Amino acid sequence: MILLATAALGQGMTKGMMAPPANMRPPGLEQVGITQKLDAQLPLDLTFRDETGKSVQLKEYFGKKPVILNFAYYTCPMLCGELLKGLTTSLKGLKFELGNEFDVVTVSIDPHDTPETATEKKAEYLQRYGHPERAAGWHFLTGSQESITALTKAAGFGYQYNQQTMQFAHATAIMMVTPQGKLAQYFYGVDFAPKDLRLGIVQASNEKIGNLVDQVLLYCYHYDPATGKYGAIVARVLKLSGLVTVIGLGLMLVVLVRIGPMNQNKDANSRRYV
Repeated sequence: MILLATAALGQGMTKGMMAPPANMRPPGLEQVGITQKLDAQLPLDLTFRDETGKSVQLKEYFGKKPVILNFAYYTCPMLCGELLKGLTTSLKGLKFELGNEFDVVTVSIDPHDTPETATEKKAEYLQRYGHPERAAGWHFLTGSQESITALTKAAGFGYQYNQQTMQFAHATAIMMVTPQGKLAQYFYGVDFAPKDLRLGIVQASNEKIGNLVDQVLLYCYHYDPATGKYGAIVARVLKLSGLVTVIGLGLMLVVLVRIGPMNQNKDANSRRYV
């Protein structure tokens, strides 16, 4: 599936330009979109630099917990900031702790971005997140064009540089990745429901984290790749509701059966003293 960005500075058409046919992408957007590559393995041997300037390989962020992967560029005047704001808001709504149950890896698509600009962005969004003690769980990376191209192609993230505006046209999405580095889910847009992220993290961990409520929700809800959201499976919801009803009626019957003899004993004791 391919989804095009709906808004990004430099992606719009100039005034007076004829609209392209519906089955063609507008000029400057030929390479822009999201191609889902579910269950594909990311190249974890790629080298980047973290916000401190240290050379790191992607594999350093995998192996133990799920990772939320997203692409941006740190001088973006519009869309990247909206995505990171939306992601931060969703993270604040999660009961899972960043750096404990999951990590976030933000990778710049601009090879001219530096660890210094990455440091600034990390500080900005950690402040917005409100938990500076969890800084070790969110990584802002920069890298060479070779590494960026290899990772974005593996993740299905298409973008394009506009020479006139000197900005990148790109889509907006975050990817849920398993501890082994396999793409599990794509969430589109700039707003992400905390419930969807929680279920995505639980599922990407092979259900090794979470509680009974999460297991029930995963039974009743199913990730839909077409929408990038979790939707209710009506048959399972009805089945579970019926089971709960039966259990409830059974418990009520047990209580009524136990109450009956107790009331009879009370009546007998009362008659003795009449």
